[in-house]
Amino acid sequence: MKLLQVMVEAFRSMAANRLRTALTMLGIVIGIASVVLMLALGDTMQRFVKKEMEALGTNMVYVFPGGDRTEAQRMRSGAAPSLTLLDAQALDRLPSLAGAAPALQGSFKLAAGNETSGSLVHGVTPAMFKIRNWKVEQGSMFTDDDVRAAARMVVIGQKVADQFFYRQDPLGRYLRIENVAFQVIGVLQGEGRQIDGGDLSEMVLVPITAARAYMVRGPFPDNVHYIAAQGKSEGVLADAVEDMKETLRDRHRIKLDDPDDFRLQNMASFAATGAKITTGIAALLGVIGGISLVVGGIGIMNIMLVSVTERTREIGIRMAIGAKPRDILLQFLVEAVVICLAGAAVGIAIAATGAAVITKLAEFDVKVGLSAVIVACAFATAVGVFFGFYPARRASRLLPVDCLRHE
Repeated sequence: MKLLQVMVEAFRSMAANRLRTALTMLGIVIGIASVVLMLALGDTMQRFVKKEMEALGTNMVYVFPGGDRTEAQRMRSGAAPSLTLLDAQALDRLPSLAGAAPALQGSFKLAAGNETSGSLVHGVTPAMFKIRNWKVEQGSMFTDDDVRAAARMVVIGQKVADQFFYRQDPLGRYLRIENVAFQVIGVLQGEGRQIDGGDLSEMVLVPITAARAYMVRGPFPDNVHYIAAQGKSEGVLADAVEDMKETLRDRHRIKLDDPDDFRLQNMASFAATGAKITTGIAALLGVIGGISLVVGGIGIMNIMLVSVTERTREIGIRMAIGAKPRDILLQFLVEAVVICLAGAAVGIAIAATGAAVITKLAEFDVKVGLSAVIVACAFATAVGVFFGFYPARRASRLLPVDCLRHE
């Protein structure tokens, strides 16, 4: 028998028992829809995490004060009590880094007109804009001259501009930070979470010297809250991290066997961890969908066994007029595969519809990719072959005489 003829016979058999075929396909439809939608969600999560990590900068390293050393250990060794501006300058000179910039931060009261609110304010240098890829949509950022002069200038995020200067041009207006007037010279572009947990559209940025002079006061005037550094490339980031450790340990006069008094956060390691987590979640979701597919396959095996019993006389007649056992095997195997592929087509359509609904309602871009469709079809074919083989083999082993006697 030719394959085309076998497929035509398979469709005729399906059409002869439409309700039973539909119920048999139902398990496959649910299983394929689950697999495709789960794979699409897993892929969406991976793309989302990758995008967020790229926004933070995968070649970024942040240095924070602290570590395993106690204050008493630092005092005995004469080490620096915290990170300083000089530490940032030393890191900035490392050849393995594209740059390093210090920052101060604190929560302060903001006011403009009758509007007041508390917000996190960052004291930074112009280098921080380049390192963290901050772009100014309106106006400009402050300069190195503004930092040296401790100029009372501020760059704000779009949400801050909308809150304090609703329907007004914020440029040139004044925002009071702890009752000190700072002139707005720029509005940041974009939004999104930052490494410190804040949103880019809610940022309030002033020159680091102005933050020290008017807001963040303390016994150590050169101290900073953190240092942001950027490696020249992801490939040499590990070497850059080692260079930073050696430089800071030398500057803080930390002995060979003593622990660091600073912490380094490598964004590349966060990105790798995030990729592993999302891959694991995607695999788990795929397994859950696969279980539904196996259940559907068991249903197909059951129905195919019933079909073999019902069509025993038909099998006997085919064998009597010349059909070989392999023809009978192929016929029932193709029927199982056709049912699975038909169910796969319906399941893929349902998954695509579900993805479109999720995208519209949740504003979360879920796409059913070609790879997910190919995997689904391959799964459906495999299920059809695996669960259809036993009934098909059983049918091919029947004896023509016994089949013709069957009532």
